[in-house]
Amino acid sequence: MKSLYNHFERNIFRFRFGVIGLFLLITAYLFVHATQIRLDASFEKNIPLNHEYMKTYLKHQQNFGGANNVLISVCNTEGDIFTTDFFTTLRGVHDQLFFIPGVDRIQVNSLFSPSTRFVEVVEDGFAGGPVIPADFDGSVQDLQVVKANIEKAGIVGSVVSDDYTCSMVKTSLMEIDPQTGEKLDTLKLAKQLEDEIRNVYEKDGISIHIIGFAKMVGDIADGAKGVVTFFAIAIAITAVMVYLFCRSFTLTILPIACSLIAVVWQMGVLSWLGFGLDPMSILVPFLVFAIGVSHGVQMINSVSREVANGNNPKQAAQLSFRKLLIPGGVALLSDTIGFLTLLAIDIGIIRELAIAASLGVALIIFTNLFLLPVLVSFVRFDQEEQKQIVETADHKLMARLLWKKANIVTSPKPAALIIIVAALLYFWGQYQGQKLKIGELHAGAPALHEDSRYNQDTFLITDKYAISVDYMSVVVETFQDSCIYHEVLDVVDEMQWRMENIPGVQSAVSLASIAKVVNSGYNEGNQKWKVLSRNQQSLVQSIARVPTTSGLLNRDCSAMPIILFLEDHKAETIDRVVAAVKEYRQQLGTDKIQFKLASGPVGVMAATNEAVAEAQTPMMLYVYGAVILLCLISFRSIKATIAVILPLYVVSTLAQALMTYLDIGLTVSTLPVIALGVGIGVDYGIYILSTMSQRIRAGESVPQAYLAALKERGSAVLITGLTLAIGVSTWFFSALKFQVDMGIMLTFMFLVNMLAAIILLPAISAYLWRDKLKK
Repeated sequence: MKSLYNHFERNIFRFRFGVIGLFLLITAYLFVHATQIRLDASFEKNIPLNHEYMKTYLKHQQNFGGANNVLISVCNTEGDIFTTDFFTTLRGVHDQLFFIPGVDRIQVNSLFSPSTRFVEVVEDGFAGGPVIPADFDGSVQDLQVVKANIEKAGIVGSVVSDDYTCSMVKTSLMEIDPQTGEKLDTLKLAKQLEDEIRNVYEKDGISIHIIGFAKMVGDIADGAKGVVTFFAIAIAITAVMVYLFCRSFTLTILPIACSLIAVVWQMGVLSWLGFGLDPMSILVPFLVFAIGVSHGVQMINSVSREVANGNNPKQAAQLSFRKLLIPGGVALLSDTIGFLTLLAIDIGIIRELAIAASLGVALIIFTNLFLLPVLVSFVRFDQEEQKQIVETADHKLMARLLWKKANIVTSPKPAALIIIVAALLYFWGQYQGQKLKIGELHAGAPALHEDSRYNQDTFLITDKYAISVDYMSVVVETFQDSCIYHEVLDVVDEMQWRMENIPGVQSAVSLASIAKVVNSGYNEGNQKWKVLSRNQQSLVQSIARVPTTSGLLNRDCSAMPIILFLEDHKAETIDRVVAAVKEYRQQLGTDKIQFKLASGPVGVMAATNEAVAEAQTPMMLYVYGAVILLCLISFRSIKATIAVILPLYVVSTLAQALMTYLDIGLTVSTLPVIALGVGIGVDYGIYILSTMSQRIRAGESVPQAYLAALKERGSAVLITGLTLAIGVSTWFFSALKFQVDMGIMLTFMFLVNMLAAIILLPAISAYLWRDKLKK
C-alpha cells in the first residue's frame, strides 16, 4: 500500500500540467451545468410522506383538500366591504386565482363561489340560495341583499371577517401543473400571485394579503437572493484574513479559487443529476466553501513552512500533499459520511440537503487536496522572505497567547481543571438541551422575520377572522353510509366536544355539529332541537342539507373529518392536541369507527415534528458512529479517537443548549445544522491530533507533541476558525430569520470547536497518555 501510495504521489506531480488540464476540462463542463441549476421548492419535499399522518392526508386529499393552500384576504381599508368597488375587486381576485395554472379550481372558494350558499328557516321549512345572486350588479339594493345573505349563511369569521372589512378567497394547489404535466413550479406560482393578483388589485382603499406554503416559499426565495451578497462578503473577509496570515496575494487567491471550484462542481453535478436547489438549503454552497477554505489554509500553511525549511516549491507541495492527504482525506470523508447519515431522515428536503452537502464536501478532496498542492507547486517563493513570514506569524499569532504556555494546558492540574470545566459545561448543556422543543416556537412563518410582509399578512388574517389558519383534521373512517346512523354521529359528536375543551383548540366543526344545527332549523330554529335525532329519517333529512363540497364528508359517507381550529401552531400546542386525540380515540374508537390523524396544515406540522423527533437520536448516532469509525481507521488508536470525539460531543451538546436559550426549535431547517456542525468541527481536531499522535509515537512527550502541533497546524486552525466565524456572523443582518439563526449557530460552532481543539483536546490527551507527560 505504501509503495502504491508513493507511486500515485509521484505521478500526480510528474504530470502536473495534465492534472491541471483535466481539472480545467471538468470545471468548464460542470460550470455549464451549474449555470442551469434553478431554485426548486415543493410542498411534498417538506413532509414525511411515509408517516402515518401523511398516509391519511394523501388518502383523503382529493375529498377534503390538502394542506398546500393559498389564502387571499381582500380588505377595504376605508370602511366595510359593502361597496361596488370592493365587490368588483373581489370578483377579479376570485376569477384571476381560478385561472392560475396549478390551482385546484374545484377548491376555489369565496363569496362568488356557487357553493357559498345561505340557508334560512321559513314557515315551510328551509329556503336558501347563493350568497351572491346570479343577477347581482353591485347596486345599493343588491349589496343589502348580499349582507343579509352573509349573516344567514353563518360565514362571518370564515369567508367574511368579523368586522366586515375583509373577505377571503381560498383554494388548494395541485402537485402537478395540468398545463405542462410536470411538478408544479411553486416559485413561479408565488410570483404569479404577486404579479397577477397583488400588483393588479391592490390600490387605494383596497389591500391584498396572501398566505400559504407557496407564497411563503416564494418570499423565502426572494430573501435567499441576498445570500449571494453575503457569500461575496464572506469571500472578501476570507481573502483579507488569509492574506494577513500568509502575506501573499497568490497564496490567498489559490485556496479561495479551489474552494470556489468545489462549489461550481457541486452545483454542476447537482444540476447534471437533475436536482434543483431548495431555498431552505441555499446556504449549503457556503458551507462547502467554508470547509474548502479550512483545508486550503492548512495546505498553504504546510507548503509555506516547507519552503521556509529550505525546500523548493515543488518539493514543498509534494511533502505537504504527503502529510495532509491522509488527515485531510479522513476529515473530509468523516464530513461526507456524516452528512450522508441525514438520508436516514424520511423528509425530502433533508435528503436533498444531505446529497448536496456530502457531494460538495467529497469534491473538496479533489479540489483542495489534489489540485491546490499542484497549483502551489508552480508558485515562486523567496525562501528567506518566507522564513521570516512564518516566524513572524508564529510569534504574532500564538506566542503571546498559548505556545509559550503550552505546558500549562497539558500539565496534570491545569488539564484536570479544563476537563472539569468542560464536564460542567457538558452537564449544563445536557440539562438545557432536554428543554429543546421539537417544532416551531413562534407564530407565523419562522423562516421569515416577524415584520416581513408574509408574517404581517398572517397576523392580519388571524386577527380579522374567527377561524384560525392553523387547523388540523381528524378523519373519522367508518363504513359506507355511516352518517345516517345515530350511534356513529354520536361518537363523532362526543370526540368533537372533548377536543373543543382541550387548551389551544379555538373551535371545531364536523358533520355532526352541522347536522344538529340543521335539525334545529327543521323545528322552527328551537335550540332545544339542536341535537342529533335518533330517528333515522330525520337524521337523513339533516344530513342531506350538507353537500360533499363542504369538506365534511365524502361521497359515500365513509369518511368524515373533525376540523380543529387551533390558536397557533407552536410545538406545545400541537403536542397537546395530538396527545389528546390519541387518548380519546383509544376510548371512543371501535373496529368500525376509527379516528385517523391527521390532515390540514397543522396535521402536516405534527407529522413533521414527530419525524424530526424520531430522527434526532439515530442521526447523531450515525454521525458520531461514522466519525468514530474513520478516526479508528486513521489513527489506529482508541485514545486518539476519544481525544477527537469528546470535545466534538461537548460542543454539540452546548449547541443544543444554545438553541434552547435562543428559543430556536428543532425543525426540518435546524436539525441538519447539528450534523453539519459535527462535520465542520471534526476537521480541527483531526489536524491537531494527526501531528500530536505522530510525535507521541516517535517518543516525544505530550507537551512537546502539542507544541509541535500548534506550530505546524495551530496557526491555520486559529485563522480558519476566526475567518469562518466572522464570515457567517454577517448573516445576522439577513432578511431571512432562519439564516440569522443558522448564522448564530455556525458562528458558535466555528469558534467553540476551534477552541475545543486547541484547549480541551490536549487536556484530554494529557490524561490519555499520562505515561508520556515527561520525556
